[in-house]
Parts: sequence; structure tokens; C-alpha cells
Amino acid sequence: MSAFALANLTLEDLLPHRGAMLLIDEVLEVDAVHARTLSTVRPDWPLTDARGAESLICVELAAQTAGVCNGWDRIRRRGLDSDRMGWLVAVKRADFFVGRLPLGGRIETRAENTLVFDKFREVTSELHRDGRLVASVVLQLYQA
Repeated sequence: MSAFALANLTLEDLLPHRGAMLLIDEVLEVDAVHARTLSTVRPDWPLTDARGAESLICVELAAQTAGVCNGWDRIRRRGLDSDRMGWLVAVKRADFFVGRLPLGGRIETRAENTLVFDKFREVTSELHRDGRLVASVVLQLYQA
């Protein structure tokens, strides 16, 4: 993340999510093409119980990380107070390599805009825990 972003932006500036639906704890890096985030599996997350989070939550982690990248690009190009139009998200592909993510586990997510055409994005994401690939997700986003 640039010095400007670290000094002046919050996750809430980049994403519309609040409370338990904001799954990202920290933005590790971001530019107009990709973002890398860190999240800690919490018991208040959706799809989570005492055994941990179902791996399906990786789709939301990928979408939020894509949102960080595209939110940053919006702010960079149009300013902090620019229109925060939403994105319709479709899952093109999702491969899960674990059944559950343990409570307290740290998940690093990298999302990259691999195709950009007008208001359409295709985003490829990989999610790792302790250096091990836990999911690979391809999303299609359309700015509404």
C-alpha cells in the first residue's frame, strides 16, 4: 500500500462491509491491478462454528480482497468521496484444498485483476495458510 493509503485510508474507505462481514484484518499491499490481504478466522464469521470456518468462506475473502484492489483504484482515479458503486460478483471457479479453516488461522489472500474490460473484471485469487494453498478462486465482477 502506498504511504498515502497507509496514512489516510481505512478498510471501510475501500469496502462497504462492516461488523462481522468485514473479514479482512490488514492490507499487505495494493495497487490498481492486485491486492494482498491478511485475515484471522474468527468465531463471528459466517459459515463458522467451534470447528472453524467452512472453506467456502474463501470465496468471500477473495471477493473482499478484489474489492480492496478495485476500491483503491477508484479512490486513486476519482477521489475518496467518489461514487461507491457496487459490484455484482459471480464465481467462475473455486477449488478448495482443505475442508475447514481453523479458528485463529491466518489466511493470506492475493487477488489480481486478470481481465479488465470497461465495467467488467475477472479476478484470480489464491489463498494460503502457513504457506500452504488452501483455495484458488476465479471471480467475475461487473460494476453495477
